[in-house]
Amino acid sequence: MFQVGDKIFYPLYGAGIIEAIKEKEVLGKKQFYYFLNIPHIKLKIMIPIERTHDIGIREVVKPDVLQHVLDDLYNGTTDPLSDNNQRYRRDMNKSKIKTGDIYKGTEVIRDLMRKSKVKKLSAEDKAMLENALQILTSEFIQVRGVCKEQAVHLLNEVINV
Repeated sequence: MFQVGDKIFYPLYGAGIIEAIKEKEVLGKKQFYYFLNIPHIKLKIMIPIERTHDIGIREVVKPDVLQHVLDDLYNGTTDPLSDNNQRYRRDMNKSKIKTGDIYKGTEVIRDLMRKSKVKKLSAEDKAMLENALQILTSEFIQVRGVCKEQAVHLLNEVINV
């Protein structure tokens, strides 16, 4: 169970902080909820505690894991399936992001960045890349304790090397 003040990661939304744990009655059923603040998208949301595992909410990664992710962003191998048709790539990338696994999200960023150096990304790929970058940036901010501008700058340094 998480505590107030814990830094968490919510798949598809990014990293945030548990601001409160309260019992609420919703649709006639009383349960305890986490009240989350996901600051980079200005989202406040309440999640039933009993559903956190199903949703995929997890702690933000440790600094050493984040460093490994950054290394993988630069050095990792491109998924050979990432060059398949647009619809297949979209579905594959969406499912990777949906897992909430930081390594899978990094694969999406790395593969789309490499693709963008070969040819112009479609609007859909560009939006997918921006979303994946925003999600990784949010976790970077929580783990490293830096502001958004610093996180974006550091990620851009890794990506553009």
